[in-house]
Parts: sequence; structure tokens; C-alpha cells
Amino acid sequence: MGFDPRHWSGRDRSEQRVTSNVEALLAENDALRREVARLTRELDLARRWRSSREPSSGGAPMLIRPAQVEVWGDALAGQAGWSALRQSGLKALVDQLNRDSFPAQLTLQQRLDRLVPGLGKDLMAAIGSRSNKKTAAVLAAFALYGVRASEWLDEDPRRVVADLRQRVGSGAASGRERRTRSDRRRSDRVDHQMHRDSRAAALAVLGLNPGASQDAIKTAFRQLVKQHHPDVGGSPEDFLRVSEAYQQLIH
Repeated sequence: MGFDPRHWSGRDRSEQRVTSNVEALLAENDALRREVARLTRELDLARRWRSSREPSSGGAPMLIRPAQVEVWGDALAGQAGWSALRQSGLKALVDQLNRDSFPAQLTLQQRLDRLVPGLGKDLMAAIGSRSNKKTAAVLAAFALYGVRASEWLDEDPRRVVADLRQRVGSGAASGRERRTRSDRRRSDRVDHQMHRDSRAAALAVLGLNPGASQDAIKTAFRQLVKQHHPDVGGSPEDFLRVSEAYQQLIH
């Protein structure tokens, strides 16, 4: 009487199919959660930027405050590998990343302000006259991660220290410091050429040829962002280069 599942034919085959479907749904759900978290963070940043631009009787609120810089510096100093970093190496890394950006002649403040108006200005104001290893590390984080630096500094300072150690330890930054005079002249000529043809250089970053349409630029940017986004294992440096190249082109 009634239905006995033990006598149901094809039970094993159905169980495999259901299990496979559940695993696929779980994987898709996890990917959606990560995407929602990313969009939420970007929306929060946009809201803070908008509120900072709105006039108020007490003045526009800062995107970054001195207390935040202090908290970030203390968090970085408490991570493994911090003692291996040097203030001079961090400063050299910032210079290197600025030279590798588009356009190459921009300072870190100018780069950040192009991405989010007021971000670079507020960062420099929050640091003020303080010049030590902690503030140098915070600046290096913003040079490496761009507008997402505050997110990484808040959520994963261990990874920030590891990334900074990797970049400083690669020898690229120290190599910049040891350039000969002829090396500097040759590099300056390259920078001048990049400045003269910065649009072509930015298009090259997106894998496009000169004369590419705005639609092609937007399509290439969306594809590269998905490929290089740190949330999916991409390189923060590549993600920042793509973002800066896109900003250069749409401006």
C-alpha cells in the first residue's frame, strides 16, 4: 500500500542528476553572492562620493579621514612580513606604478582624482605631513589597488602586505632607483612619446587599434574587467591599468 521509494526504478540515475544540478546551483549562487557584494561596495563608494560633493553647512565630508589612515597603518604593521618592507622601497614602488600608469606624468593624487573626483585630494589631506613607513604603505596600497584600496585595507591587510612585499621584492622598484643617467634620459623620451600618444597607448591596453569606437572601448573594458578583477583571482595591477586606460579614453 502506498508508494515505497525502495521499489522505484532508476533511483540511482535520478540521484546523480539531482546532485549535479544542486552543485551547479550552489556554485551559481556563490558567484551571485560575490557579485552582489562587489556591487554593494561600489555603490557604497559612489554614495560616499556623491555625498561628499553635495554642499552642506559643515562642509563636504572627506572620503578618507586621518583616523582611517592611522587604523590602516596599524593594521598593516601587525601583519606577517611587515618588517621586511622599507619606507624607501614603498616610495619607489609608488613612483614606479605612477610611471607605468596612463598618462605616465600624473601623480598618485591626480590618478585617484581622475577615477573618483576628490579621492586623491582627500587621501593626501588625511595623511598630511606625516611621513613614515605606515603612511608610505597606505599610499603604495592606493597606487597598487586604486579606488579599491580602502576595501582591501579594511578587509584583508594581510594580503595587502603580501602584495606589497611581492612588488617591492621583485626588484622593479629598486631597479628604478639604480637607473643610470642614460637610462633616465631614455626613459624620459619614452614617457614623452607616451604623453604625445596617450590615447593610442590606452587603446593598446584594452587590446584595440587607433580609431576604435566608443562602443568597442566599452565592450573591451567590460571584458577585461571581468578577466582581471581581483575578486575572481585577477591581478590588482592589471585591473588598475585597465581602469585607468578606460578613464583616459572616456575623458
